[in-house]
Amino acid sequence: MNAGIKTEKVNFYYGGHRALHDVSLVFPPRKATALIGPSGCGKSTFLRCLNRMNDLIPRTRVEGSITLDGQDIYQTGIDVVSLRRRVGMVFQKPNPFPKTIFENVAYGLRVNGVKNEAEIGDRVEAALRRAAIFEEVKERLHASALGLSGGQQQRLCIARALAVEPEVLLMDEPASALDPIATQKIEEGIHELKNQLTIIIVTHNMQQAARVSDHTAFFYMGDLVEYGETDDMFTHPKIKQTEDYITGRFG
Repeated sequence: MNAGIKTEKVNFYYGGHRALHDVSLVFPPRKATALIGPSGCGKSTFLRCLNRMNDLIPRTRVEGSITLDGQDIYQTGIDVVSLRRRVGMVFQKPNPFPKTIFENVAYGLRVNGVKNEAEIGDRVEAALRRAAIFEEVKERLHASALGLSGGQQQRLCIARALAVEPEVLLMDEPASALDPIATQKIEEGIHELKNQLTIIIVTHNMQQAARVSDHTAFFYMGDLVEYGETDDMFTHPKIKQTEDYITGRFG
Protein backbone atom coordinates (compact mmCIF):
# COMPACT_ATOMS: atom_id res chain seq x y z
CA MET A 1 0.00 0.00 0.00
CA ASN A 2 1.25 3.49 -0.77
CA ALA A 3 -0.15 6.01 1.61
CA GLY A 4 -1.23 9.49 0.83
CA ILE A 5 -1.20 12.05 3.64
CA LYS A 6 -3.61 14.96 3.68
CA THR A 7 -3.70 17.87 6.13
CA GLU A 8 -6.58 20.29 6.50
CA LYS A 9 -6.37 23.57 8.43
CA VAL A 10 -3.65 22.33 10.76
CA ASN A 11 -2.77 24.70 13.59
CA PHE A 12 -0.11 23.92 16.14
CA TYR A 13 0.56 25.55 19.49
CA TYR A 14 3.55 25.52 21.82
CA GLY A 15 1.77 26.68 24.97
CA GLY A 16 0.18 29.97 23.93
CA HIS A 17 2.36 30.40 20.82
CA ARG A 18 0.73 29.44 17.52
CA ALA A 19 3.47 27.98 15.33
CA LEU A 20 1.35 26.84 12.34
CA HIS A 21 -1.59 28.63 10.75
CA ASP A 22 -4.27 26.66 8.89
CA VAL A 23 -1.87 24.49 6.86
CA SER A 24 -3.68 22.41 4.24
CA LEU A 25 -1.60 20.12 2.01
CA VAL A 26 -1.96 16.89 0.08
CA PHE A 27 1.13 14.68 -0.25
CA PRO A 28 0.76 12.38 -3.25
CA PRO A 29 1.91 8.78 -2.83
CA ARG A 30 5.22 7.65 -4.34
CA LYS A 31 6.47 11.20 -4.70
CA ALA A 32 8.99 13.32 -2.80
CA THR A 33 7.78 16.62 -1.39
CA ALA A 34 10.26 19.19 -0.05
CA LEU A 35 9.32 21.61 2.73
CA ILE A 36 11.42 24.78 2.42
CA GLY A 37 11.58 28.10 4.25
CA PRO A 38 13.80 30.03 6.67
CA SER A 39 14.70 28.74 10.15
CA GLY A 40 11.85 28.86 12.62
CA CYS A 41 9.13 29.01 9.97
CA GLY A 42 7.36 25.82 11.09
CA LYS A 43 8.69 23.22 8.64
CA SER A 44 10.02 20.77 11.22
CA THR A 45 7.07 21.36 13.55
CA PHE A 46 4.72 20.51 10.67
CA LEU A 47 6.76 17.44 9.73
CA ARG A 48 6.60 16.13 13.30
CA CYS A 49 2.81 16.54 13.29
CA LEU A 50 2.64 13.90 10.55
CA ASN A 51 3.69 11.05 12.84
CA ARG A 52 2.74 12.66 16.15
CA MET A 53 6.31 13.17 17.34
CA ASN A 54 5.15 16.47 18.83
CA ASP A 55 3.08 14.44 21.30
CA LEU A 56 6.33 14.03 23.23
CA ILE A 57 6.62 17.81 23.86
CA PRO A 58 4.72 19.11 26.91
CA ARG A 59 2.07 21.85 26.56
CA THR A 60 1.58 21.44 22.84
CA ARG A 61 -1.63 20.89 20.93
CA VAL A 62 -2.70 20.42 17.36
CA GLU A 63 -5.95 21.48 15.67
CA GLY A 64 -7.32 20.51 12.29
CA SER A 65 -7.17 17.16 10.56
CA ILE A 66 -4.30 14.96 9.36
CA THR A 67 -5.28 11.79 7.55
CA LEU A 68 -3.24 8.79 6.39
CA ASP A 69 -5.15 6.80 3.78
CA GLY A 70 -8.27 8.64 4.90
CA GLN A 71 -7.90 7.83 8.62
CA ASP A 72 -7.45 10.73 11.05
CA ILE A 73 -4.18 10.03 12.87
CA TYR A 74 -5.23 12.17 15.87
CA GLN A 75 -8.52 10.44 16.51
CA THR A 76 -9.03 8.70 19.87
CA GLY A 77 -7.78 5.15 19.98
CA ILE A 78 -5.11 5.45 17.27
CA ASP A 79 -2.11 3.21 18.05
CA VAL A 80 0.74 5.72 17.87
CA VAL A 81 3.42 3.00 17.77
CA SER A 82 1.71 1.48 14.74
CA LEU A 83 1.39 4.94 13.18
CA ARG A 84 5.13 5.56 13.54
CA ARG A 85 5.82 2.19 11.95
CA ARG A 86 3.80 3.31 8.91
CA VAL A 87 5.25 6.83 8.96
CA GLY A 88 8.97 6.47 9.63
CA MET A 89 11.34 9.32 10.46
CA VAL A 90 14.99 10.19 9.88
CA PHE A 91 16.38 13.04 11.94
CA GLN A 92 18.85 15.82 11.22
CA LYS A 93 21.69 14.22 13.20
CA PRO A 94 22.37 10.52 12.74
CA ASN A 95 21.28 8.68 15.90
CA PRO A 96 22.35 5.04 15.64
CA PHE A 97 21.86 2.88 18.70
CA PRO A 98 25.04 1.72 20.52
CA LYS A 99 24.56 -1.71 18.98
CA THR A 100 25.95 -3.55 15.96
CA ILE A 101 25.09 -2.41 12.46
CA PHE A 102 22.90 -5.50 12.06
CA GLU A 103 21.04 -5.01 15.35
CA ASN A 104 20.35 -1.34 14.60
CA VAL A 105 18.34 -2.39 11.57
CA ALA A 106 16.86 -5.50 13.19
CA TYR A 107 15.68 -3.56 16.23
CA GLY A 108 12.33 -2.43 14.82
CA LEU A 109 11.60 -5.89 13.48
CA ARG A 110 12.22 -7.49 16.87
CA VAL A 111 10.11 -4.86 18.65
CA ASN A 112 7.31 -5.57 16.20
CA GLY A 113 7.39 -9.28 17.01
CA VAL A 114 9.37 -10.77 14.12
CA LYS A 115 11.03 -13.86 15.61
CA ASN A 116 12.31 -15.78 12.60
CA GLU A 117 16.06 -15.09 12.40
CA ALA A 118 16.26 -15.97 8.70
CA GLU A 119 13.48 -13.50 7.93
CA ILE A 120 15.17 -10.85 10.08
CA GLY A 121 18.44 -11.41 8.22
CA ASP A 122 16.75 -11.09 4.83
CA ARG A 123 14.89 -7.92 5.83
CA VAL A 124 17.99 -6.32 7.35
CA GLU A 125 19.92 -6.92 4.14
CA ALA A 126 17.02 -5.63 2.01
CA ALA A 127 16.77 -2.44 4.10
CA LEU A 128 20.53 -1.83 3.94
CA ARG A 129 20.39 -2.27 0.17
CA ARG A 130 17.46 0.16 -0.15
CA ALA A 131 19.44 2.70 1.88
CA ALA A 132 22.42 2.20 -0.48
CA ILE A 133 24.84 1.14 2.25
CA PHE A 134 24.91 -2.68 2.16
CA GLU A 135 28.03 -2.97 0.01
CA GLU A 136 29.96 -0.72 2.40
CA VAL A 137 29.03 -2.61 5.57
CA LYS A 138 28.40 -6.23 4.53
CA GLU A 139 31.76 -7.40 5.94
CA ARG A 140 31.19 -5.75 9.33
CA LEU A 141 27.52 -6.20 10.13
CA HIS A 142 28.41 -7.30 13.65
CA ALA A 143 30.69 -4.34 14.38
CA SER A 144 29.43 -1.30 16.29
CA ALA A 145 27.37 1.17 14.28
CA LEU A 146 29.17 3.94 16.14
CA GLY A 147 32.31 3.16 14.11
CA LEU A 148 30.67 4.30 10.88
CA SER A 149 31.22 7.74 9.33
CA GLY A 150 28.51 10.37 9.74
CA GLY A 151 27.17 9.77 6.24
CA GLN A 152 27.13 6.01 6.75
CA GLN A 153 25.40 6.42 10.11
CA GLN A 154 22.68 8.50 8.46
CA ARG A 155 22.12 5.88 5.75
CA LEU A 156 22.03 3.24 8.50
CA CYS A 157 19.28 5.28 10.21
CA ILE A 158 17.41 5.34 6.88
CA ALA A 159 17.80 1.55 6.67
CA ARG A 160 16.53 1.23 10.25
CA ALA A 161 13.42 3.22 9.32
CA LEU A 162 12.92 1.19 6.12
CA ALA A 163 13.25 -2.23 7.78
CA VAL A 164 9.68 -2.11 9.13
CA GLU A 165 8.46 -1.20 5.62
CA PRO A 166 6.85 2.18 6.24
CA GLU A 167 4.49 3.70 3.70
CA VAL A 168 5.80 7.23 4.35
CA LEU A 169 9.31 8.41 5.23
CA LEU A 170 9.76 11.79 6.93
CA MET A 171 13.26 13.30 6.67
CA ASP A 172 14.19 16.34 8.75
CA GLU A 173 17.22 17.92 7.04
CA PRO A 174 18.84 14.48 6.70
CA ALA A 175 22.00 15.78 5.01
CA SER A 176 22.60 19.07 6.83
CA ALA A 177 25.38 17.60 9.00
CA LEU A 178 27.06 15.75 6.12
CA ASP A 179 29.80 16.49 3.60
CA PRO A 180 28.96 16.87 -0.12
CA ILE A 181 29.83 13.27 -1.06
CA ALA A 182 27.72 11.81 1.76
CA THR A 183 24.93 14.25 0.85
CA GLN A 184 24.99 13.04 -2.75
CA LYS A 185 24.59 9.42 -1.58
CA ILE A 186 21.59 10.39 0.57
CA GLU A 187 20.03 12.24 -2.40
CA GLU A 188 20.61 9.28 -4.73
CA GLY A 189 18.90 7.10 -2.13
CA ILE A 190 15.89 9.43 -2.04
CA HIS A 191 15.59 9.18 -5.84
CA GLU A 192 15.48 5.39 -5.60
CA LEU A 193 13.11 5.28 -2.64
CA LYS A 194 10.49 7.69 -3.89
CA ASN A 195 9.39 5.11 -6.46
CA GLN A 196 8.46 2.86 -3.54
CA LEU A 197 7.07 5.13 -0.83
CA THR A 198 5.98 8.67 -0.04
CA ILE A 199 8.85 10.93 1.07
CA ILE A 200 8.51 14.29 2.81
CA ILE A 201 11.80 16.11 3.36
CA VAL A 202 12.59 19.32 5.23
CA THR A 203 15.62 21.05 3.73
CA HIS A 204 17.29 24.44 3.97
CA ASN A 205 19.17 23.71 0.77
CA MET A 206 17.37 25.08 -2.29
CA GLN A 207 19.51 23.06 -4.69
CA GLN A 208 18.72 19.90 -2.76
CA ALA A 209 14.99 20.62 -2.87
CA ALA A 210 15.25 21.19 -6.62
CA ARG A 211 17.23 17.96 -7.12
CA VAL A 212 15.23 15.47 -5.06
CA SER A 213 11.60 16.60 -4.89
CA ASP A 214 8.61 16.37 -7.20
CA HIS A 215 6.63 18.96 -5.23
CA THR A 216 7.70 21.81 -2.97
CA ALA A 217 5.89 23.64 -0.16
CA PHE A 218 7.25 27.03 0.97
CA PHE A 219 6.63 27.97 4.61
CA TYR A 220 7.10 31.39 6.18
CA MET A 221 6.28 32.39 9.78
CA GLY A 222 4.02 29.38 10.25
CA ASP A 223 2.08 29.94 7.03
CA LEU A 224 2.07 27.79 3.92
CA VAL A 225 2.83 30.48 1.34
CA GLU A 226 2.94 28.42 -1.84
CA TYR A 227 2.81 24.80 -2.95
CA GLY A 228 3.29 23.29 -6.38
CA GLU A 229 5.39 21.12 -8.64
CA THR A 230 9.05 21.76 -7.89
CA ASP A 231 10.01 22.70 -11.46
CA ASP A 232 7.22 25.28 -11.61
CA MET A 233 7.94 26.70 -8.16
CA PHE A 234 11.62 27.18 -8.90
CA THR A 235 11.17 28.64 -12.38
CA HIS A 236 7.80 30.43 -12.16
CA PRO A 237 6.80 31.00 -8.54
CA LYS A 238 3.36 32.56 -8.34
CA ILE A 239 4.07 34.60 -5.20
CA LYS A 240 6.81 37.21 -4.90
CA GLN A 241 7.74 36.09 -1.40
CA THR A 242 8.51 32.62 -2.76
CA GLU A 243 10.63 34.08 -5.56
CA ASP A 244 12.55 36.25 -3.08
CA TYR A 245 13.30 33.28 -0.87
CA ILE A 246 14.30 30.92 -3.69
CA THR A 247 16.59 33.53 -5.26
CA GLY A 248 18.21 34.33 -1.93
CA ARG A 249 16.85 37.83 -1.41
CA PHE A 250 15.85 36.93 2.13
CA GLY A 251 15.94 34.02 4.53
